[in-house]
Amino acid sequence: MKSATSDLTILGGGLAGLTLALQVRQQLPTARITILEKRKHPAPEAAHKVGESSVEVGAHYFASVLGLKEHIVNEQLPKLGLRFFFPSGDNSRIEDRLEVGGRRYAPAPSYQLDRGRFENHLAERCLAEDIRFVDEANIKSFAIGRPHEVTYLRNGESISETSRWIVDASSRRAFIKRELGLEKDSPHVSNAVWFRIGKRIRVDDWSDDPEWQQGHEGELGRWYSTNHLMGKGYWVWLIPLGSGSTSVGIVAAEPHHSLSDFNSIDKAMAWLETHEPQCAAKVREHMDDLQDFLAIKNYSVESKQVFSADRWGITGEAGFFHDPFYSPGSDFIAFANTFLTNLITRDLTGRGIRIRSFAYDRIFKKFYYGTASVYHDQYQIFGNPQVMPVKVLWDYLIYWSLTGFIYMQGRMCEQTMYMRNLRKIIKLGNMNHFMQDFFREWHQKSTPTEAHGLINLSEMPIIKKFNEQLLEDFNSHQFSRIFKERVQQMETLMWEIIDESGLTPDVPFPRKEHADTVKGAFEHIFAATNRPSEPLVAVESR
Repeated sequence: MKSATSDLTILGGGLAGLTLALQVRQQLPTARITILEKRKHPAPEAAHKVGESSVEVGAHYFASVLGLKEHIVNEQLPKLGLRFFFPSGDNSRIEDRLEVGGRRYAPAPSYQLDRGRFENHLAERCLAEDIRFVDEANIKSFAIGRPHEVTYLRNGESISETSRWIVDASSRRAFIKRELGLEKDSPHVSNAVWFRIGKRIRVDDWSDDPEWQQGHEGELGRWYSTNHLMGKGYWVWLIPLGSGSTSVGIVAAEPHHSLSDFNSIDKAMAWLETHEPQCAAKVREHMDDLQDFLAIKNYSVESKQVFSADRWGITGEAGFFHDPFYSPGSDFIAFANTFLTNLITRDLTGRGIRIRSFAYDRIFKKFYYGTASVYHDQYQIFGNPQVMPVKVLWDYLIYWSLTGFIYMQGRMCEQTMYMRNLRKIIKLGNMNHFMQDFFREWHQKSTPTEAHGLINLSEMPIIKKFNEQLLEDFNSHQFSRIFKERVQQMETLMWEIIDESGLTPDVPFPRKEHADTVKGAFEHIFAATNRPSEPLVAVESR
């Protein structure tokens, strides 16, 4: 049996494992890093993986932290934000559906990533950085210890790999989680299918109404967005890929829709014809270009632990995954990899990690469960054109105020930041948990009516301001000041939403008035969703 020794062995050479290797290499130029990947490389373009749509944190991690911007700009596609279409009649006329989306690219960029093309580039970068990348490595056994040991087969030969650190990036094979009994059921029960069509499917072509098409010419076409077709208990995604293909997905929560209703391509097409007939018609035109199909049941996964002072860690779907709705997968890869890189770097340069590994594990899980509340039991709201647009904007602003702001300011591993801002972080988290419960209550007590027109996010000052500030370089004093302002602003918005709803919930926060905040920021959304006949600046009636 052959043997090899590394400082770090990464189980899995997909997105999480490849990016972790590159991030560790930045900090440790001479570290011995090995990646063991089951699949053969190079991977096919339009690869059979989810995670093609990035949002601000993931995009920043790939382009700026890892230095991959040149490849992304030249070989991938820009993303015109997230775009949502709410139900109208039988959904046969997209121009009649209430639309939430922008007409300009946001200051903080995001991208659509062809995973096969991207991971091939990452693998090439790893090889160029003297990272040992072993494809077609079939892991047979491993032992957590000092050192860790992995045995794998390649070309019929058994090879033993020992290392000081081991990180599981094996996606749902989840080697470490299964070996150590760290599996944990998720309360979020939802299912998905997805497939690729080898042609562009452009929502811009679904209507010839010139007024509807206006403002979305050229690179401002709606098809550059991650398009969400919304309905009760479900959403359908349309994501363009740089290879020329289109990724199509159906995501639906139990008990609203059963996976058995759409778990084959024929069933999926029948389901689309019932719920999203325009999408079904366009997909059918290109069925000869169907590239793949995959169904996954209960995709949400959790883990009792992800980082250990015993020099092991978990990243990507091998540990946690909540939901693809806001495309958070790459964000949580960025969070986990950044914590792991800090721990590995400290350990390999002779510094302690016991306290930090415990703290980072808790922080990561706090961020995860705070974000999970956005999805859990919320699919019932998805088809509600009164409540859901407000929730979408709230969710954006919470993300840009908390995890997005902390990460993009480079303060994820800064312990003093958490100490200085702990009360504010806790308050933001508590407000968000309360509001997610409130949105559900508001939905259940409302009688949804159809709404029409465009809620143009590009014209909303609060959206632009919060997004722009992700890119600013604040010192510690400025960061704390902005963070305090954000708490006050979100508190003001919370009360504005409650007042507009007409409900009187038991609010666990005293009502406060803050000067120079953002009162009235949501008035355009309320106008669109409650009084669609009254056009305002950011609500464009058609």
